[in-house]
Amino acid sequence: MRAISGKMLCKIVERNGWELKRITGSHHIYVKEGVDAILSIPVHSNQDLPKGTLKSIMKDAELTEEDLS
Repeated sequence: MRAISGKMLCKIVERNGWELKRITGSHHIYVKEGVDAILSIPVHSNQDLPKGTLKSIMKDAELTEEDLS
């Protein structure tokens, strides 16, 4: 799995229908109509997300590795 930053992941989830609800500190909170999950994406400059964090967010957002490209 390729590493991506929080900023890039925000762009990807927005393309997939997620809406930015609020920003709390360095975390961007996303919601999507019809989905119970809430995404909390840490955005720390252009630092890559840890693999476990990325996998967890991708699972909640129902994204695949192909969506990251």
